Amino acid sequence: MFAQEPPRLDNTYEADSLLRGYLARALPAEVLREIEPELQELGALAGGPLYRLQLEDRTSEPVHIPWSAWGERIDAIRLTRVWQEAEPLAVRFGLVATAYEQRHGAFSRIHQFAKVYLFAPSTDIYACPLAMTDGAARTLLDSGNRRLINRALPHLTSRDPATFWTSGQWMTELTGGSDVGSSQTVARSEPDGTWRLYGRKWFVSAITSQMALILARPEGNPPGGRGLALFYAELRDERGRPRGFQILRLKDKLGTRKLPTAEVLLEGLPAEPVAGMTHGTRTIAPMLNVTRTWNAITAAALMQRGLLLARDYARRRVAFGRPLAEHPLHLDTLAGLQAETAAAFHLAFCVTELMGRVETGEASDDERALLRLLTPVAKLTTARQAVAVLSEVLEAFGGAGYVEDTGLPVLLRDAQVLPIWEGTTNVLALDVLRALEDIGGLQPLHRAFDVWLQVPESLVPLAREARAALQAADAWLTETAADPDRLQADARRFALTLGRSTALALLLRQAAWSRTRGDDRPAAAARRFARHGVNLFPTGALPADNRMLALDELPVS
Repeated sequence: MFAQEPPRLDNTYEADSLLRGYLARALPAEVLREIEPELQELGALAGGPLYRLQLEDRTSEPVHIPWSAWGERIDAIRLTRVWQEAEPLAVRFGLVATAYEQRHGAFSRIHQFAKVYLFAPSTDIYACPLAMTDGAARTLLDSGNRRLINRALPHLTSRDPATFWTSGQWMTELTGGSDVGSSQTVARSEPDGTWRLYGRKWFVSAITSQMALILARPEGNPPGGRGLALFYAELRDERGRPRGFQILRLKDKLGTRKLPTAEVLLEGLPAEPVAGMTHGTRTIAPMLNVTRTWNAITAAALMQRGLLLARDYARRRVAFGRPLAEHPLHLDTLAGLQAETAAAFHLAFCVTELMGRVETGEASDDERALLRLLTPVAKLTTARQAVAVLSEVLEAFGGAGYVEDTGLPVLLRDAQVLPIWEGTTNVLALDVLRALEDIGGLQPLHRAFDVWLQVPESLVPLAREARAALQAADAWLTETAADPDRLQADARRFALTLGRSTALALLLRQAAWSRTRGDDRPAAAARRFARHGVNLFPTGALPADNRMLALDELPVS
């Protein structure tokens, strides 16, 4: 009886020419020589025992244990086997620590995120608590609160599992997700000068963390984001019992089901202000910048995981008398997916490069401006790409892609969180407009294109296409600046045009370098990606009939 061979993974670092080619260009040779053995080891784990454990542990989910056998409220969480394995590995490989040890200066963020890229697809979204831990470390450092830095940072950046902490980020309430200014959590000052938090947080990821950064409104503060303060809280006592909060339930989600996401009731959680008693949303902004970058890297990593499996399967699956790998239409489909993945990869890693330079004080004014602009651009662009690419990846497996016990559908279900978490596409598009106000327009990006697009003659037409898309976006911005409704209505098309044109420019930067070394794959990816379209403003302006519609005027067919 016929039995179909499943797809297989080997060492995911060795199999990933996209990652290896990028690191060879972006890192000094001596840095790459030093870090490559670690990447080899992590790739072997990711494609071997961790991937096998994922498949074996596929049906497991975290369990909330509210009470002990003797009636004590404990709110314990029993984690899956993959998550139990993931934390000590993350600590040993320094998935947070690498960014703060800065052994390789500005290149340390590239080193860190190369490891995250290999680790994330094989660990059932354990990257989520690590992202918030990284963001908490950055937020505390930027706050200048020396007491909290000294208290928490050694734990957040530890390489010892016995002392390592993860951090949660408690912001979302029923009154609003991205609209955090409507938060109803209250901070009350006690007679001894300490603070306690009261309220209900509707969506709390990484509920197993030892600490959290929490937005709350000190009593008497005005409404809106200005009246919120950011608080630091350690969540459990020395016996592991909650300190002034209850877990009401774990969330029943479409994807990321291995990640214990909870709804919690704050009943006097002891907390400490991080940086003053107002403008908490501004204080927590460094957290969001870091976690959005993790989001973009994870998007690229999940896409590449899907493609590694699909390519291997194409060699094993025989249909109509020959392997899928010999069918031109199937190869063409996979090539298109690879082009989108490569574009997402280079856009995400560009942000990590900029982050490393800013954090080490090596960035120019333009690079600081680009980090502010491209962080939301990369997050929203790569998240949309991940959902589209992984949907097509499942289709490449036919019926097997729809069957849970192949381990394939989880790729798409988990990817769907990426356009939602840390700001939906629309929310991020509006943040792109705010970023442009902060940095004074698109000139830093135009100047970056001048550097990135120094390409050989054969790639000049593609470079012109990238520039034309950026110029069209800039023209739209000028034409629409005086019309706030139109500015907002087309903000998504604008942001995606920035993302796709920037990704094409970055692909061409890699293609020009790779071609001198006999590798034309990045150039082929750039050609294919450009064919998919980079300019969502083909005329450089809004269509004449694009007036604002009322909700009941929207077409239904």
